Amino acid sequence: MHSKLIFLFLTASALTHAELGYVEPWGKDATLKAPNYVEKTPTAKASVMARVAEEVIIFHQNVISPVDGPRSHFRPTSSRYMLLAIRKHGFFQGFVMGCDRLLRENDDDWLYRTIQIDGKIYKFDPVP
Repeated sequence: MHSKLIFLFLTASALTHAELGYVEPWGKDATLKAPNYVEKTPTAKASVMARVAEEVIIFHQNVISPVDGPRSHFRPTSSRYMLLAIRKHGFFQGFVMGCDRLLRENDDDWLYRTIQIDGKIYKFDPVP
């Protein structure tokens, strides 16, 4: 008896709070413009692992990140940092540098150089 009442209550509650027509599933974040990434093609001297990693990162930047929205507190962003590190230092060292950067991705106070873009302060940490 109680389960039927709970089911009826949840069904009625869901129907009264439903919106008619198409509702954007991402809410107000749907109007954010994704940055236009223009990536150069990998060089021939890059290892197979580096080329695969670059393709995965570019896929993340162009497909996953626009849907998920901008979240990085750093400039360059963490995915861009890893891509540049892999291109500059090779796969293994670049991957370790990128993972280190991802571990530091938080909104804690930053004691080092910062950069202001559109009124928002970002942590500035370029690839050495």
